Amino acid sequence: MTVLVIAEHDHATVKPATLNTVTAGIACQSGDVHVLVAGANAAEAAAAAAKIAGVAKVIAADSPSLAENLAENVAAQVLAIAGNYSHILFPATANGKNVAPRVAAKLDVAQISDITKVISPDTFERPIYAGNAIATVQSADATKVITVRTTGFDAAAKEGGSASVENAAGVADSGKSSFVSREVTKSARPELTAAKIIVSGGRALGSAEKFQEVMAPLADKLNAGLGASRAAVDAGYAPNDLQVGQTGKIVAPQLYIAAGISGAIQHLAGMKDSKVIVAINKDPEAPIFSVADYGLEADLFTAVPELVKAL
Repeated sequence: MTVLVIAEHDHATVKPATLNTVTAGIACQSGDVHVLVAGANAAEAAAAAAKIAGVAKVIAADSPSLAENLAENVAAQVLAIAGNYSHILFPATANGKNVAPRVAAKLDVAQISDITKVISPDTFERPIYAGNAIATVQSADATKVITVRTTGFDAAAKEGGSASVENAAGVADSGKSSFVSREVTKSARPELTAAKIIVSGGRALGSAEKFQEVMAPLADKLNAGLGASRAAVDAGYAPNDLQVGQTGKIVAPQLYIAAGISGAIQHLAGMKDSKVIVAINKDPEAPIFSVADYGLEADLFTAVPELVKAL
């Protein structure tokens, strides 16, 4: 049987998390990889999905009920074609985690969450205990519903594929929920989950004003995403959408700079897969140094501005 990847998109383009999920789907070795683009007037997104290397077919489901990606409606759309697939893969994003459990429950199967490696079509690895241990999970379910930790898989090439696009009937509105409004944070900086460089600040910054005064110039200089530890977010120094960690965003950029972050387990779980980690902290015993490739034992209020000047 074949693998179905549920695309994450904005109706016009396919989001990067989909590319990593396609790679995981190819690794399942179960046959062809199909991609479901469920949306409203999403022909452009379907065309973009068809170009992804390794994708054999794109299923485009178009319906007004799918315009806002309401979990109940998207789950119903997945279930409408689920019988044709041995594996159904979602990115382990907010959207994916919202829809996948509903699909698994309706299919009466156990969801396999947050996989980082495919060992065989029925066996996977996933982190547990905030990434301090790796569990090997085997599933005997006929249909495997899986969420994919995108940092565990390389992104498939955006170009190079020539998949066919098949139209599917869109589902009717379930009536179980309705869209009211959406507030979208606008920033000139790259989105955290897609940024190649991330600069993060911790509680040591002391205030929201200092957070912006010290960290923002470095992020702007490097054209980097701006992140924060949970402690900094809880203290009100940075908004929730900047939080990196197990209960925030899981990232794996080419370069991660952590300033004034001690390195609590939950933070490390969200960024330790970064290619190069740089830590700036005046505490030589800070746990962040245990995962850092480069460590600077210094006061961040001195070191970060000096780094900005040097750049």
